Amino acid sequence: ADIFLYVFGLFAYALPFMFLFLSISLFRTRAAEDVFSKGLLLLRSIGFLLALSAGCGFITLNVTWHAHLPLNAGGVLGELIGYSFAHVLNPLGADLVLLALFLIGVTLFIGFSWLSMMQVVGGVALMLGNWIQNQIRNGLAYLKARRASLPVSAPNRPKKTRIVIPKAIDKEIRFDEPAPAKTKQQPQKKPFLKAQETVGGLPAFTLLNEPKQSKQLHFSEAQLTALSKEVEKRLLDFGIGVSVVAARPGPVITRFELELAPGIKVSRISTLAKDLARALSVSSVRVVEVIPGKSVIGLEIPNEHRELVYLRDIFESKHYQEAASPLSLSLGKDISGYPVVVDLSKMPHLLVAGTTGSGKSVSINVMLLSLLFRVTPDAVRLILIDPKMLELSVYEGIPHLLAPVVTNMNEAANAFRWCVAEMDRRYHLMASLGVRNLSGYNMKVRQAIRDGNPILDPFCKAPDGEERRTLDPMPYIVVVVDELADMMMLVGKKVEELITRLAQKARAAGIHMILATQRPSVDVITGLIKANIPTRISFQVSSRIDSRTILDQQGAEQLLGHGDMLYLPPGTAHPIRVHGAFVSDEEVHRAVADWRQRGEPEYVDAVLEAEERGGSNGEMSSGEESDPLYDQAVFLVTESRRASISYVQRRFKIGYNRAARLLEMMEEAGIVSTMSGSGSREVLAPPPPPASDGQ
Repeated sequence: ADIFLYVFGLFAYALPFMFLFLSISLFRTRAAEDVFSKGLLLLRSIGFLLALSAGCGFITLNVTWHAHLPLNAGGVLGELIGYSFAHVLNPLGADLVLLALFLIGVTLFIGFSWLSMMQVVGGVALMLGNWIQNQIRNGLAYLKARRASLPVSAPNRPKKTRIVIPKAIDKEIRFDEPAPAKTKQQPQKKPFLKAQETVGGLPAFTLLNEPKQSKQLHFSEAQLTALSKEVEKRLLDFGIGVSVVAARPGPVITRFELELAPGIKVSRISTLAKDLARALSVSSVRVVEVIPGKSVIGLEIPNEHRELVYLRDIFESKHYQEAASPLSLSLGKDISGYPVVVDLSKMPHLLVAGTTGSGKSVSINVMLLSLLFRVTPDAVRLILIDPKMLELSVYEGIPHLLAPVVTNMNEAANAFRWCVAEMDRRYHLMASLGVRNLSGYNMKVRQAIRDGNPILDPFCKAPDGEERRTLDPMPYIVVVVDELADMMMLVGKKVEELITRLAQKARAAGIHMILATQRPSVDVITGLIKANIPTRISFQVSSRIDSRTILDQQGAEQLLGHGDMLYLPPGTAHPIRVHGAFVSDEEVHRAVADWRQRGEPEYVDAVLEAEERGGSNGEMSSGEESDPLYDQAVFLVTESRRASISYVQRRFKIGYNRAARLLEMMEEAGIVSTMSGSGSREVLAPPPPPASDGQ
């Protein structure tokens, strides 16, 4: 240690750290010889010697320190180098040269890049300068707009205000006028098919409440301008520079289209939705990250006064009147106030979710009334499944029903099973006529009837002496389930496969489903159901997880409730915000009473009956009745009072499929009950009498 102090002076304290750094560099790059070459090692060694020598000489000329040191602060090496440079140059020149050599040595020794450092410092300085410049410009623009605009409370101002956008570019905000409400009744569209078994045509729109013009209209132009500046200011407070380029007022919310500053990510605004809602003093703010066809994002803010969307207003619009499909459904109005009418046949099935009070049941009533005011029973037939026994029971007795409103979940499973059988029957008929869908089938059958040559049913076997029946046009079938969660909880295993089959194949056969639930969890909306029903509607849900379950993306948790929905059309990943139409219970009762006066329902008993094995040809039934173990299996089940597939399988040492077939035969015969939600069966038949010879 004394030697190091004598030779290097104060620099002796830095030697251990320099050797440690060099050792770590050698250790970390020992295996990578192609990276740490001998030339690089030599270069760092030169830098080490240069930094050590120049440093000792520099502190010899500038530091006076005699405590505990044999010579001076730079040691023998510093005295040699420092005084030599001072003798050749003057002391100031020696200091400058030694300092430069020291910095060069340190740079070579540690591999430091001055160019990278200058780039970092320059970038920081540039960002700081731009931030200060933007703060000044935005402050001046805000003060200018503040002086030029009226406060939000002032609704009228004749002068049109303009928003001054930073970066010395003036852009005028575009204010899209909302669609005017149409109160004048238009002539009704003719029914898709002429009703033959009902009296009169279609119900009149006068059964519905007449739309009332709202006294408090949307934001005025001055209010929109002031609110636009407030949005810009609040986002700027969070360090996000935006400029409002358009404002689109609607009946419930107003969408502001924002142009982001360069380098700003949309995710930064999405994460600030709640903070922005608090800053703007509104209940919620929804960020639309992608607007198809535009390079801006959307910020949807609730209106101070909400406008009620009347169903009659939608029905009298040209969007509903000019729709060609018999399965056109009215949903409500979009954010700009234009009616939204969708085609169920193109969906071809619909999945609806929403919490209690979000408007889900009212939306189901709106969809059903869209059909009742548009088509007659010979065009569309309905199967209504209502586990809660409250929502859809009001439609009992209308002529569109194929069966009474289903409230028993075992009957609901039978209804889905009948739909699958009807789908297969229709496919066989369409294949025999060489058509691809139900509309082509009906067109061909009607043309044959008009020509006087009706087509005979190719699968009907008439008794001797009688003619085979002819084919008639077939109606669309719409299955509506008000609460899918209750049905899945009781008969989930049975129904899930049937719903999946219908979702995969029933489109061409004219069978469509509307499935609604208030609990969009994965055990209710399973992966199979989601994969085959791409069209979905989500009302307000309780969490982001529920929103992702129904829409595969978040956003539904930020809706306002009372009919506010996100509609995900088929074939797209961008939902459309729709404000659902409102229909009161009195309007529903008036429409139902009108249809009850026009005709009575013609129920099909097979819809709710248990499945008959083997279908129409009875091939499977005759094969099952010939099972030699059937009688023994009946005796075993009735005696042990245990009706499980695994029990029968173990006792007779048979396969699973055969044991399941035996239990299904017993269920058809009334020996055992249907399978409950837990998968168990109850033995209904009494025990067998005691055997006299040990049967």
